[in-house]
Amino acid sequence: MSFSIDIREEAGVRTLHFGSDWIQGAMRIARPWRLELDYTRKMMTSLLLRGDAHFPRKVLLIGLGAASLTKFIYRYYPHAKLTVVEIEPRVVAVARQFFKLPQDPLRLNIVIADGSQYIAEHDKTYDLILVDGFGADARPGELDTLPFYQMCRARLNDNGILVVNLLGRNRGYQASLERIKTSFDERALAFPSCDSGNVIAVAATGEEIKIALNELKEQALELKEKTGLNLLPTLVRLEQAKSCPGGILAI
Repeated sequence: MSFSIDIREEAGVRTLHFGSDWIQGAMRIARPWRLELDYTRKMMTSLLLRGDAHFPRKVLLIGLGAASLTKFIYRYYPHAKLTVVEIEPRVVAVARQFFKLPQDPLRLNIVIADGSQYIAEHDKTYDLILVDGFGADARPGELDTLPFYQMCRARLNDNGILVVNLLGRNRGYQASLERIKTSFDERALAFPSCDSGNVIAVAATGEEIKIALNELKEQALELKEKTGLNLLPTLVRLEQAKSCPGGILAI
């Protein structure tokens, strides 16, 4: 891949760039474990959806970036084992040097590979798959195809969840969501767009997810107490967007 990797710092926040002003990841230097960007916080709403203290045990992350999601789950879910697939070795080196990516081969396996090829060639299964992979042009390539989403479904355990960052696909985000829905028997929804334009899609296998928003808010308060992550604004936006008829989130 022929792109430069730039690190910038402003107002106590360190950001990762792939040869442009697009922010590929961010870390508040005083709080390296916190999720700085809105879309990363929204992706973690998936942690509330199974109501299981042991969810997730096995996590696959496609795309490392500044390691924000990786560090958050690693820190606050000590029972979870993580596999991170990153196509560009320089990104891994930068995440270690500048973004405090942990080194713990027992719990954190970093694989240098193409995400779509990896998921096609390995038959391990996961409770949670997080897809946040983009090139320097902010395009996902093979990570936004029907075969890829079908393969993600095949790699999920019973009651597994897929979360995809549909960044910058303003014209095509609906098409991306339809591909995910097709792969998951229509069991998918998109969270309302962040200020940054990111749309987060969530899909599920196994038992139907049917949770009252009030119950989700209670869980969100517990998560905030445990980790400092405040998902209440995300749930309020979900409510306002009328994505949950009758106050029930159903996937």
